[in-house]
Amino acid sequence: MTLEAFLQYLIFIAVVSALVRPVGAYMADVFQRKTTFLDRVLVPLEGISYKICGIDGEQQMKWSEYFFGFLWVTVWGTLLLFGVLSLQVFLPWFFAKYMTTPMTFDLALNTAISFSTTTTWQAYGGETTMGYASQLVALVSGSFLGGAAGLAVGVAFIRGFANSRDDNLGNFYVDFFRALYWILLPLSLIGGIFLISQGTIMNFESYTQAVGLEGHPQALAQGPAAALEIIKNLGTNGGGFFNVNGAHPYANPSALTNFVGMLAIAVLPAAFTYTFGAMTNRRRDGWALYVVMVIFFVAQIACCHYFESHGNPMINHATHLTDRGNFEGKEVRFGVPQSVLTAMTTSNTSTGSYNSMHDSYTPLGGMVALINMLVGQFVFGGLGGGLYCIVFWVLFTMFVVGLMVGRTPEYLGEKIGPNEVKLVALYTLVTPLTVLILSAIAISTKDGLAGLTTNIGPHGASSILYAYASCCATNGQNFAGLSANSPFYNFSTVLAMIAGRIGLALPAVALAGRLALQPTRASTPGTMPSDTPTFVLVLISTILIIGGLSYFPILIIGPVMEHYLMHGGQLF
Repeated sequence: MTLEAFLQYLIFIAVVSALVRPVGAYMADVFQRKTTFLDRVLVPLEGISYKICGIDGEQQMKWSEYFFGFLWVTVWGTLLLFGVLSLQVFLPWFFAKYMTTPMTFDLALNTAISFSTTTTWQAYGGETTMGYASQLVALVSGSFLGGAAGLAVGVAFIRGFANSRDDNLGNFYVDFFRALYWILLPLSLIGGIFLISQGTIMNFESYTQAVGLEGHPQALAQGPAAALEIIKNLGTNGGGFFNVNGAHPYANPSALTNFVGMLAIAVLPAAFTYTFGAMTNRRRDGWALYVVMVIFFVAQIACCHYFESHGNPMINHATHLTDRGNFEGKEVRFGVPQSVLTAMTTSNTSTGSYNSMHDSYTPLGGMVALINMLVGQFVFGGLGGGLYCIVFWVLFTMFVVGLMVGRTPEYLGEKIGPNEVKLVALYTLVTPLTVLILSAIAISTKDGLAGLTTNIGPHGASSILYAYASCCATNGQNFAGLSANSPFYNFSTVLAMIAGRIGLALPAVALAGRLALQPTRASTPGTMPSDTPTFVLVLISTILIIGGLSYFPILIIGPVMEHYLMHGGQLF
């Protein structure tokens, strides 16, 4: 690793770490309805919103009511998106001449559910399918709604640990509007202005006709890209205005905009660990969660950088160059370091944005991003979802340790009894069951294999697995070699999106409701501390072992086998 690459990674982690406490404390104040510097402007706006929507801001909700509110916003968001996408031909700034991919019923449904669940899986090319109004009205609004709803569920989950003998988890709509007004909208406004100042386009002009270096004419899409680019990152959505997403110079003009974009993705979910510690009054435990995230993040960057910097040995041999790095599918202006940093940040945070083609990564380099999604994206993770994902890993670890020592597991003074363990087990099984079953169906059926138009064999298996892992992780990025705009994939990926969003949020909110009813227990000499280096090591080991047992076979026949063949029958 070069010094330049090392410094880029170090500075990014240092900046994120420095922002964890102030941003996390601010979010804790927002959701505890403490005074903030934006209250003078936003409190009246909040009150008006409650009146328009008929919301009682003082009403408290039990877990089932809270989950219904989350589900209600998701459903209405989906209907809004579906309606706009279906009628986009009648909206302004729709340039039919360039829309070569029709917006079919199954594609519209897939895209609507994709953006309302923050998956932003894009089975289409933005320039050839979406009008400017569709992008601005449907996709931008869907990104705001989905991000705010996810953050609200994360807050409810925290209250489950913070409350004692009180099963009220707050009011979903209050948390939703506070996430929207106090966090996402102000940051999006600032971030959008910054992107425009750096060259990200924000206009409504028609496609520009240009001539490429090879002399061929081409049409360059314009449009209000900056509006979507900032919220796709802040809301851990990831859906790009352009088909190549963050690799497009109109969307991501420079290394500076790329770096700031990665901060926009990582800071809020990373800081949510401090919010967790502040609201439960267990700040050391919040920092312990963050330390686990950083350890995994550093290891992932190191592994992916190693494989991408060494490149493909067959290409190196043919060109008589050694260790030249894998530059296929990467922007020259970003190179390996910022491509790897983006790949690891986005694959860890339910953010499908990318600035390089992951389909062109080396087998094991791409496998790192794949594993990040398979284990639930607990490193930073999506808004709200990343926090309860790593806490579920903690609870699973506590259960395993409890079996070893013969004690009922506890965490933050909450007893993890049989009913709570069932919810933990349900949460743990959702992703592997969804991803592996859907992948098996796709690999073994004609319709599933029809999507492999450029790659077969181990890489084809990796492409299919990556698609369902991405959708279930509500991430959205893909191996571009899979042609996913077909009824088979449009409907099957919807199942993965719903499982990853609703199927994981349900046990999280239900568990929060059960824990909130319990009295908070004082620590005893037999209580395993959850804020020590020993526990951090046990948690890391549990994640590695359980994740390996769940996915090792499919990884062997996919990326590991491809790596083996690429090296001429040798693992290294």
